[in-house]
Amino acid sequence: MKADKNDSQGMDFLQSMPRRWVTMYIPIGIFVFVLLFPFYWMVVTSLKPDAELLSRTGNPFWIIKPTLVHFEKLLFKTEYPSWLWNTIVVSVISTGLSLVASVLAAYAIERLRFQGAKPAGGAIFLAYLVPPSILFIPLAAIVVKLGLFDTRMALILTYPTFLIPFCTWLLMGYFRSIPYELEECALIDGANRWQILIKIVLPLAVPGLISAGIFAFTLSWNEFIYALTFVSSSENKTVPVGVVTELVEGDVYHWGPLMAGALLGSLPVAFVYSFFVEYYVSGMTGSVKE
Repeated sequence: MKADKNDSQGMDFLQSMPRRWVTMYIPIGIFVFVLLFPFYWMVVTSLKPDAELLSRTGNPFWIIKPTLVHFEKLLFKTEYPSWLWNTIVVSVISTGLSLVASVLAAYAIERLRFQGAKPAGGAIFLAYLVPPSILFIPLAAIVVKLGLFDTRMALILTYPTFLIPFCTWLLMGYFRSIPYELEECALIDGANRWQILIKIVLPLAVPGLISAGIFAFTLSWNEFIYALTFVSSSENKTVPVGVVTELVEGDVYHWGPLMAGALLGSLPVAFVYSFFVEYYVSGMTGSVKE
């Protein structure tokens, strides 16, 4: 009886309005402000004319005379449309290739139960921890020898080196949460491993696939080191590299176009997350089940 009374007091602590503001609303408000303020700053800076950007007077957090001149310069006087198209092509193709390889690797490690499967899974995850700043040196030599330098194919073939290990590790956890009895029943009915993977495992693993795909797409979309190393011509650059290298001239920063490019470059990723957030959360939840 005493324990019930203590539990009731605990619930009263959460339900009283002043304490709810302190324990829930204010922390959430601070978190949302910190999370969204960079996007607000990008919007404000991209819509400000140069006179307001360089002025030391006035309110820096508001716009007096909004303008679209920075977006016009970005879209029509730079190679930004080409950068955006290159980023989309590289991200989509590299994500697709990585998911195919990761599905096969994760299923083999978790379901075929061959000798050394667990060490192989651990080795794949450890490969993800290798910094790209170390890998790009040997990869650069391979790209040059294959004649792929300064092409989108160089990025498409090198991005899976860090996408496949992470996606494989994520899908291993999700495949582990699917009951093995379903596959045993299918084997008894005469299905082979390929049919089981296509018709049983993958339909049940859609949230995990979407979660891995979102992660892979985001990582490839924002990748900088490989894109900076393997691509040199302006028309073949991706958005993260093009915005930084083409819109900064020495010590002169074109803040309006820079923020406009960063804003437009972040919208596709935000769009993907907004549509698949439920699958993303369920995929992450399934990946940690035993």
